[in-house]
Amino acid sequence: MDYGHPLQFGTFITPSNAQPQAPVALARLSEELGYDLVTFQDHPYQAAFHDTWTLLSYVAAATTSIQLSPNVLNLPLRPAPVVARAAASLDLLSGGRFNLGLGAGGFWDAIEAMGGRRLTPGQAVDALSEAIDLIRATWNTDDRAPLRGGEYYPVRGAKRGPVPAHDIPIWLGAYKPRMLRLTGAKADGWLPSLAYMKPGDIEDGNARIDAAATDSGRSPAEVRRLLNISGHEDPERIAELALEHGFGTFIVAADDPTLLQRFAAEVLPRTREIVAAERAAAGVVTQTRSARARALRRDGIAYDELPASLREIAIEPGDFAYRTVRSTYMRGGRPGLVLQPRDVAEAREALAFARRHPNLPLGIRSGGHGISGRSTNDGGIVIDLKAMNDIDIVDADTRRVRVGPGARWQDVAAALAPHGWAISSGDYGGVGVGGLATAGGIGFLGREHGLTIDSLVAADVLLADGRVVRASADENPDLFWAIRGAGANMGVVVSFEFDAHPVGDLGWVQLTFDATDTAGLLERFGTLMEAAPRDVTMFLILGPGSAGAPPVARMYGVVDAADPDTIISRLTPFLALGPLLEQSVQLASYAAVMANAPDGPHDGRGEPRFRSGFLTHIDATAATAAAHLVTSGSAPWFQVRAVGGAISDVAPDATAYAHRGANFSVTAIGASATFEMLWNELESQFEGLYLSFETRRGDRQLANAFPPATLERLRTLKARYDPDLVFRDNFPVIDRAESAA
Repeated sequence: MDYGHPLQFGTFITPSNAQPQAPVALARLSEELGYDLVTFQDHPYQAAFHDTWTLLSYVAAATTSIQLSPNVLNLPLRPAPVVARAAASLDLLSGGRFNLGLGAGGFWDAIEAMGGRRLTPGQAVDALSEAIDLIRATWNTDDRAPLRGGEYYPVRGAKRGPVPAHDIPIWLGAYKPRMLRLTGAKADGWLPSLAYMKPGDIEDGNARIDAAATDSGRSPAEVRRLLNISGHEDPERIAELALEHGFGTFIVAADDPTLLQRFAAEVLPRTREIVAAERAAAGVVTQTRSARARALRRDGIAYDELPASLREIAIEPGDFAYRTVRSTYMRGGRPGLVLQPRDVAEAREALAFARRHPNLPLGIRSGGHGISGRSTNDGGIVIDLKAMNDIDIVDADTRRVRVGPGARWQDVAAALAPHGWAISSGDYGGVGVGGLATAGGIGFLGREHGLTIDSLVAADVLLADGRVVRASADENPDLFWAIRGAGANMGVVVSFEFDAHPVGDLGWVQLTFDATDTAGLLERFGTLMEAAPRDVTMFLILGPGSAGAPPVARMYGVVDAADPDTIISRLTPFLALGPLLEQSVQLASYAAVMANAPDGPHDGRGEPRFRSGFLTHIDATAATAAAHLVTSGSAPWFQVRAVGGAISDVAPDATAYAHRGANFSVTAIGASATFEMLWNELESQFEGLYLSFETRRGDRQLANAFPPATLERLRTLKARYDPDLVFRDNFPVIDRAESAA
């Protein structure tokens, strides 16, 4: 029986401590010779051996690509909950290279001498079964319930996590019937040694594993077959073990460098040739996803018709990595398929596959957090561009920079810092380039250098029909106009070119005020901000206070000056906003200011409820309406961002972002009836909205986002560049009445 597992080869090295670095040197040699895996036996009671876990950690640090595993871990002396956390930690530290081989025990006198509990053979199997469940439950942070163990591991309420870097397979060293059945029911691999197998044992072991797997609702092919061998076997014998007995991983048990070199040079390639030829002739197809994973597929997606070129970058609901890609920063999602292209060719293929599903939602995601939540969906397809994140200097003289859509702005800032450059780019480093640079880009340098889109000079755009075209002032200028403010409607920008600005150290400002006089503080902020020099860009966050405390206002932003006296001079007028509670003013690079986002995956829950609006001035009427909202406690987030300045220098019809006359952008979160009533009161003062901070959808929001002439032009271009409405799920500029007709 050939289960079709891709062939892998590994080494099985004795963890002797007689020459402490010798096992490490053999592990490095294994990597250099092209082995896929290095393993070590685990006998904690052996004084002549390294502690295997410590050795594995050391080897992980001393290598870069080879997989690691105990062969196999002595579970009776290593409590399962600790094993789970240690395994996850080593997997994270090694970049997803750890595999977990487990054994039920044996050598009970030695185990008992070390303080371990002596178990009967039946108890040892039961304990191992319980351990497997507990280890996997520890890694499963999607389940919010506290951990619970059983008879052998009486865990009572421990927290889950950490989550490993990849789906750590659990392999069992099994020979007896109960262990074989456990392997088939719960394990990811069977790891015996050929030297211990008697005639018929392989056939019997496979049969028992297959039967148990089938009884558990699994395909027998979900259990990888690994085999420890001596290294003296010839290629024909190893190929026979692969093609007739289903073994996909062969691990050479040897400490002789010469043997390992000979096997890698002679046996390994010839074995691959034989197996590849036989499989090609027999038409063997490898199934990479388990029956359980396939059962989680969503209706309406032709998963099995996915082109071979996309299978490697496809993430389905049953895949381990799905938890890291299903949601955005604030919105929970359940897409049916996430495709992560690594280059333009794969992005084109991903879009072509999505086009074959016209009735499903389609989300385009860059590398960041996406407050609006439109880059995920329920049951649809997401094209996630995070792997397209290159940042290159095109021309140092003109400060021309090419950036991939999947890069994050804190990474762009860090890449430009050594040159003394920056691009105005929001206030949060975790925002993705693609989303911000097609919507507008209101940032800390906005009043001095304009919006992010004002620094954009060219873009390569993947259109709905699969063409990639250049957009600039000279090439496809109408498309260039549209992507600067409404890019999500026109295509997928696969590369941006910006002209950066010289920006050195600047003043990073964080001041907190007593906002008891909320309306007065807001009105004063508006007046001061409009009068401030353009090198000052400040944002304001207001909250109602807690436990009887007065409302507070946190003002933060930058003064683009390296001279402390200039910074203080610029800030002094703002001290009149209200009683100062906290203050921090630092000289920092723009990169340091933007380095404020963690690297972990997003795991938003629920649906964000963001509202947005532009104000020309914060007059008494607008300030009073805003104060009512803030002090009501119905808005957990209320922010005012200063715009104006250089942003207003650009003509309103120069880009699809048309609200150039505004001096302030207002954002709030809320969903209650009180919030809606008070927001409507404030909204009457607005002149337009910023679509990236607006989660409502409808004709009214569309009309507020784009003035009539802008919207009419966008609809004309939409009909030209996306007549089939492929890009319809991110603030589409379609005429709903006309579309319905």
